Amino acid sequence: MQAFSISASSFLVFNNTLSYRETDLFDLNCEKMLLTLVLCLPVIFVPWSDSLPTRRQPGPVNNRPIIGILTQEVEDDVMKPFGKTYIPASYVKYIESAGSRVVPIRLTQSTAEYEKIFKSINGLLLIGGSSDLETSDFAKVAGIFYRLALKANDAGDSFPIWGTCLGMQLLTCLVAGENLLTKTTAENMALPLNLTKEAHSSQMFQGFPSDVMKALSQEALTGNFHQYGVTMKTFKENEKLQSFFSILSTNTAENGAIFVSTMEGRTYPFYGVQWHPEVNRFQWDPKLNFPHSSDAVRVASLLAEFFVNEGRRSLHHFDQPEEEAVSLIYNYTPTYAGNFTGYEQIYFF
Repeated sequence: MQAFSISASSFLVFNNTLSYRETDLFDLNCEKMLLTLVLCLPVIFVPWSDSLPTRRQPGPVNNRPIIGILTQEVEDDVMKPFGKTYIPASYVKYIESAGSRVVPIRLTQSTAEYEKIFKSINGLLLIGGSSDLETSDFAKVAGIFYRLALKANDAGDSFPIWGTCLGMQLLTCLVAGENLLTKTTAENMALPLNLTKEAHSSQMFQGFPSDVMKALSQEALTGNFHQYGVTMKTFKENEKLQSFFSILSTNTAENGAIFVSTMEGRTYPFYGVQWHPEVNRFQWDPKLNFPHSSDAVRVASLLAEFFVNEGRRSLHHFDQPEEEAVSLIYNYTPTYAGNFTGYEQIYFF
């Protein structure tokens, strides 16, 4: 598209010394010029680019967001004396650092209680772990919130979901209606992302500066700690996944398999990463390959802010301030776990 400009010399300045006839003449010419400009302006000054992200319609903003984090079942024997379910504190700090509060969601409540929680929170984070994607309580409760979120978003009631590692795997299972995981081991590996074309027009990355996007594709900024994932081949062969999610990045596993590492919903505000952005700022075990460079920290910060800002679109709220207060994570004390796990702190329930 050719650029159009009007130089300062093209504009005429009139003074009050002009005669009546001169003014009439100039007025006529001015009217013609203004009419021409008005007709041309929409074409000239509103360029279109297919590379620009499709922004959701602006709406009311909730500046007191609360994100629910679904607790994970304790599997490791060393953790069992402390509780039946847990949330690593790094996930809580990750969400809080972006300007949101956190409500832990237990796995032993009724469907009616989950429906009430859903109407009280502004988004859901599905964390990593090792639960079964079909039979575990973690999967069953996540399914309840997933279906509530589908219905709400269809009705114009925005509710975002974010899945990290196992959480992303669970999202693919919920959408596809089956477990599609295969061996894609990337254990204790920091990797750059192989960004797709869709990444540059995505919701997730639209606020990323160009230098951060470049670093994300060239530097090892994403921590991977998984054994299984969804391969590109599996994704492309599944119509439900293809129609629901856009692939924003891929990576290569130790066995050479190419797996989906970042995705987002085409219509729904659902997001998934096979890697762990929360570790970049909040986990420090020297035996684990956590990225801690300034670029790694920027990536984690931007993603946390993005998801919390998605939560600001939700106007859900607790009915009473007292009910809200007793539901928040502040009512629980994290346990130091750096001497027996890869986490510095864990909330047990």
